[in-house]
Amino acid sequence: MKTRMIGVLSFGFMLLLSVMGSFAADDEKVMGVDISADYFGKYIWRGQNINDESVLQTNVSGSAYGFTGSIWANIDLTNGSQSVPNNAGEFSEIDYTLDYSASIPGAKKLGVSVGVIHYLFPNTTFSSTTEIYGGLSVDVPLSPSFTWYYDANAVDGSYMQFSLGHSFEKLAGDQDYSVGLDLSGSIAWAGSGYNNGYFGIDAVKFNDLAIKVGVPINLKHVTVTPSLNISSMLSEEVGMAVYERNNVWFGVGLSKSF
Repeated sequence: MKTRMIGVLSFGFMLLLSVMGSFAADDEKVMGVDISADYFGKYIWRGQNINDESVLQTNVSGSAYGFTGSIWANIDLTNGSQSVPNNAGEFSEIDYTLDYSASIPGAKKLGVSVGVIHYLFPNTTFSSTTEIYGGLSVDVPLSPSFTWYYDANAVDGSYMQFSLGHSFEKLAGDQDYSVGLDLSGSIAWAGSGYNNGYFGIDAVKFNDLAIKVGVPINLKHVTVTPSLNISSMLSEEVGMAVYERNNVWFGVGLSKSF
């Protein structure tokens, strides 16, 4: 297992260097910082109900020369989590992500991304783990994208996601104050290693279908985004292995870009 993990991480690092070398000349050297804080009535991750009660999720990211580094965290707000009870006010997950994204030379509408995510689970009994990923996107209506994640540590399996989405930036308002609409959806399937690690099912299965409707409200200095989220496990066998197969939850977030 350890040898395979080292091999996969080495391949991912070499792939990252290759992509950097191929696309660096076409990079827009844009730099920026984004911060956000989101309240959600549940914490759902890839269709899995991690916490059926209120959580606060924060994110800080910085980008430069095609790279984006981010730190994302989940804080349980109640003691009612079915996975980590009596954890109110505590961090239950912290994710560190390094991503490199660029357009493909000669095909500006095609984008590629590669990266690594390291998951930590403080104040829990869960083991930390690491994923590498690679993705392709197309700059056309509905912005189709495909991303492959490979857990090289705890699960040793693949999760693949196909996504669509569209944003209406200004349905009403002006440059300083406006209301928009974000629509997105995804469908995912996973390999036997992933499903066996999370659900005890040694087979390739469709996993979750997810839909999100967000209403970003630009208040000049900050953006407030209420959202409605829906998730369902497509496989009946996988659905029976999780806490809740179907989930609907609301959220509201604050975000700021610099």
